[in-house]
Amino acid sequence: MEHEIHTAAEAGENHAMPRAHAVHADPEAEARSAALEVPEGVARKPLAAKSAAQWAYERLVLYIRNFEQQLDNEHEVAMGFTGADAGVIRIEGVGYFDPDIVTFYGSDPAGGKNQLIQHVSQLNVLLRAVPKPRAEDAPRRIGFRLTADLEKGGEGG
Repeated sequence: MEHEIHTAAEAGENHAMPRAHAVHADPEAEARSAALEVPEGVARKPLAAKSAAQWAYERLVLYIRNFEQQLDNEHEVAMGFTGADAGVIRIEGVGYFDPDIVTFYGSDPAGGKNQLIQHVSQLNVLLRAVPKPRAEDAPRRIGFRLTADLEKGGEGG
């Protein structure tokens, strides 16, 4: 068995690098989950230097992007609320407020504006595919915009 040799800095960096893992019954779905690439902007700042809110936000962005990559052109990503009768909102934005708040911006099926403000310790998100509001419109993909912001190191300031 061959072992790679790492410097102390590389070992520390690898330890702090975010990792994701999933197992699916469908090998194709598993391959898509394995493709959960971490943008360089996320890895640039050490995990220990991130607030709970920033770290939760960054991982949510990756999950949303990955979910959207699996959608057809007739659906967009929405978020279902767990443990409440509030229903579903179409995700139109995601943000965080240090040290421990994550917020979702969107609209409900009737077109009403919504904003969910949630403490990271209470974070439960159900991503759901919902039909586009108008069939003739192209699907809006928030995950790609969120990921582009992470690539730039987007910390909002």
